[in-house]
Amino acid sequence: MNGSEDRSSSMGKQPSSGVLNGPVRCAIYTRKSTDEGLDQDFNSLDAQRESAEAYVASQKHEGWSCLSERYDDGGFTGGNLERPALKQLFADIETGRIDCVMVYKVDRLSRSLLDFTRIMEIFDKHGVSFVSVTQQFNTTSSMGRLTLNILLSFAQFEREIISERTRDKMSAARKKGKWVGGMPVLGYDLGSKGGGLIVNEEEAARVQAIYRLYLERKALIPVVRELEHRQWQTKQWTTRRGRERGGKLFTKGSLFRLLTNIIYTGKINYKGTIYAGEHCQLVDTEVWQRVQDVLRHNGRTGGKKVHDKHGALLKGLLYCSPCEAGMVHSYTLNNKKRYRYYVCINAQQRGWTSCPTKSLNAREIETAVVDYIRGIGRKREITVETAAVERDLVKALTVLDPVWDSLASREQSRIIRLLLKRVSYDGRDGKVRVTFHSQGIKALYMELGSVDRRKSNERNVAQS
Repeated sequence: MNGSEDRSSSMGKQPSSGVLNGPVRCAIYTRKSTDEGLDQDFNSLDAQRESAEAYVASQKHEGWSCLSERYDDGGFTGGNLERPALKQLFADIETGRIDCVMVYKVDRLSRSLLDFTRIMEIFDKHGVSFVSVTQQFNTTSSMGRLTLNILLSFAQFEREIISERTRDKMSAARKKGKWVGGMPVLGYDLGSKGGGLIVNEEEAARVQAIYRLYLERKALIPVVRELEHRQWQTKQWTTRRGRERGGKLFTKGSLFRLLTNIIYTGKINYKGTIYAGEHCQLVDTEVWQRVQDVLRHNGRTGGKKVHDKHGALLKGLLYCSPCEAGMVHSYTLNNKKRYRYYVCINAQQRGWTSCPTKSLNAREIETAVVDYIRGIGRKREITVETAAVERDLVKALTVLDPVWDSLASREQSRIIRLLLKRVSYDGRDGKVRVTFHSQGIKALYMELGSVDRRKSNERNVAQS
């Protein structure tokens, strides 16, 4: 038995008396929901750790000791598990470096009953005990777990009450025309302490120029091209955690959002109701309304997704190689006849000249891909990562070829998605690259084999 096995068998879970046997390596986890005050010499995280260290010191005669590693999550909510220090804690638990996890209060570890249950499963799996400095309970007894669940239920209830109060507060602030946070928009900066919107003169002039450009060109793509020529970008800002956001070239979608944002008229939209805002107006109301009229006349959707109702076989699978962008399915009507095609998102958002592929006839590319994969079963000319995968693929496609035409379109679409991971098309040379799903090949072979046998039985019955 190796060392790690010795540790787990001798330590096990916390005995019913609540006392751990042998040396106990304690990891102290601390958390604070906001980053306010964390720059102080002695902050909330330090206070939590100090209390836990004092508790460990009181158990020194039992062999307890604190690990030097700090597991501090400052500015992270307890409503989920997306916290860097918590993830590091889990990683160290898995490597067997921790015997006991200590927190100041239960809600420092989690405010979600479901998440806490998952955390306790991780602790139990690795024989790790759990201690809350200010709330005494034994996590191995049924009464202790009941007490823990009650505490967590109240913690979750408190979090939900706080959320409701926050939403009510934000709703009241919106109705008064106040800015209550969210992504900043071009033309405004956030005031000190995050309160209100202050006009950014340079950006405001660009916003006004963009509205004038649209009224001159009366189409989104020409304006997108002009903005790219001028190297004008979307709003760029830095989050409180130091992450850079925005600062990208305009697309048709981002331009549409700017042109339809009523905030530039000095108003606030809250749940479909317009309120007078406290911020300064950047765009004249008449100009803004003229822009809306042109947009409505053009029938633009600003890049919103158009739902496909026509069974596009390669929907979500087809990509434009030069642009590294997806190709979406669409169609046009001419004399009541529908013409389907796939168009590169980059070309759609930034104009035809930005992409060498532009668009593809849907029927032609779908037929070419289907003929290619059906031909593999006959020609067996394909290079894949392993011989085992190749054998499975050839067997699957050998069965697929004779039954494909008898399948309903819905079945064909499902099989294509099971089989293919990605289809890339290069408009510069017309080459198509097909990437297969190795995990779905065996399942496909078994499924198609049953279909083939069913068809064969039907033919035999008909002949007899």
